[in-house]
Amino acid sequence: MDVNCTRCHQTMPEDSCFCPVCGLPQLVYSADNNGTSSQPERWNEAVRDASSVAWKPALRSALMLAIPAGILSNMLSPVSIFGMPMMAVAGAWVVLLYMRSQQPAWITIGAGARIGLVTGILGGWTAAATTGVTLFAMRFWFHQGKFYDNLWQTLTEQMSQQWVSMGVDSQTIAQMQQMLMPPEGRAAWLLAALTMLAMVLLLFAVAGGAIGARLLARRRRPEV
Repeated sequence: MDVNCTRCHQTMPEDSCFCPVCGLPQLVYSADNNGTSSQPERWNEAVRDASSVAWKPALRSALMLAIPAGILSNMLSPVSIFGMPMMAVAGAWVVLLYMRSQQPAWITIGAGARIGLVTGILGGWTAAATTGVTLFAMRFWFHQGKFYDNLWQTLTEQMSQQWVSMGVDSQTIAQMQQMLMPPEGRAAWLLAALTMLAMVLLLFAVAGGAIGARLLARRRRPEV
């Protein structure tokens, strides 16, 4: 017979003493042999709400992993192509470190996703800030602005060729080029790209935290 959680009414595995969805502890009753009233089994360890998050150790673990992952995921990093899987792994790893500091080590998917959310916020905006600071330093401190101007010109010409192949009229292409070429236009496109980068890394970190919680959550049967 299926066992349902008394709080969220979701179906639970028979060997689970915590609801995997909401984290509510479940009391298991068994009748003794002489027909007396059944007694609830006792826990051999303190009960902790698996859906809650102790943010102090969680933030400590998130800072330890999200900042390096964000730096490596910036748009100018040679390993930026691996930024999204790196952030997902960071989210799952933060959940693992957090669970090691908790007794007992119960956690729900929702709690893991929230830890991944914080990891993604820290890592995503670290990647965006690192990219912006690096571009500023290379233009104004290392005087490599000419290189990026030529690179932007090449990218604009490539986009114009793509628009022509898509059948966009010449007047619209000219207007788009006028928007892209000025410093304000380049700054706006860069800001949009950095925001998109931060959001994508955030989503991957949330997914990594949820998957990590799902894979690493331990189910134990209570002892009498």
